[in-house]
Amino acid sequence: MSRDLTFHGGRIEAAARLYPDAPRPWLDLSTGINPYAWTPPAGLAIDQQRLPSGEALAGLLAAARAAFGFAGALAAVPGSELALRLLATLDLPRPWHVVTPCYRTHRDTLPGAEAIVADRIGEAAARGGTLLLANPNNPDGRLIAPDAVLSVARTLRPRGGMLIVDEAFADALAGASVLPLLGANDPVVVLRSFGKFYGLAGVRLGFVAGAGAVVARIAALLGDWPVSATALAYGAAAYRDVSWAERMRVRLVTEAVDLDALLAEHGLVARGACPLFRLVACDDVGAVFERLAAAGVLTRPFEERPDWLRFGLPGIDFERLAAALAADG
Repeated sequence: MSRDLTFHGGRIEAAARLYPDAPRPWLDLSTGINPYAWTPPAGLAIDQQRLPSGEALAGLLAAARAAFGFAGALAAVPGSELALRLLATLDLPRPWHVVTPCYRTHRDTLPGAEAIVADRIGEAAARGGTLLLANPNNPDGRLIAPDAVLSVARTLRPRGGMLIVDEAFADALAGASVLPLLGANDPVVVLRSFGKFYGLAGVRLGFVAGAGAVVARIAALLGDWPVSATALAYGAAAYRDVSWAERMRVRLVTEAVDLDALLAEHGLVARGACPLFRLVACDDVGAVFERLAAAGVLTRPFEERPDWLRFGLPGIDFERLAAALAADG
């Protein structure tokens, strides 16, 4: 297994170079992106010749607020990862803590931050500073109840601290977000991703919400045209498609249960609350990865945890995954 494939998901080109004899097309289960992408309605107008309009941006933000159940400060960004990196420029209060396991970008965002496990969140909050966590978490799918997240924020508030919550996967789970609970004075910045739940990562759309001063600074850094005309149109239409989102959440949970059962048939115990992916841990995970890669199925390994392997949902390719797992004889 090459280190190239442990850096982040979606590295199909690298996998194809490393496994030239694997069947095509590859089945990419390495990203945790919804395999059932939202489809824009016929006739959705996108004017690529003009700069994106302020009215269109306002329409997107209104649609997102309604979908998030949040009426406070909100800014659009070209992907939530960029927002995360911009936060590092804002002189966030110290000490810094990052809840692990986590995204590689989380560690990069707050260099020198103390890595803590979820059980120590309350202890870290009592020291003030900045605490960064993902909820639902990647890669293990851990979910902290929103009221517990809010309690952490309110422990930080009298100490001048800040809580950053990466909710990239929250759309997939009804009731997972802290946003509907936030008050105007809560020191919380929430990052949201459009591409994961709506299956359109290439649109590059995300949001920063919560603490007004931080949201305003991010918005000022990005200027009058923070996202493309395509992102504005797709995002507004998708967030208004409430019935699609409701149906999709049910479908994802059902298929995650099916994936759990398939993995269990092959001695792989899945864990995690997020229906877009599952994490398995076992001593021979490297052999599982290699067998699947030889069959053109890319999963997500982790350099720092060679006993972990993450599986995204296979969608319509469920039987292909089943056949690849069964190839162990």
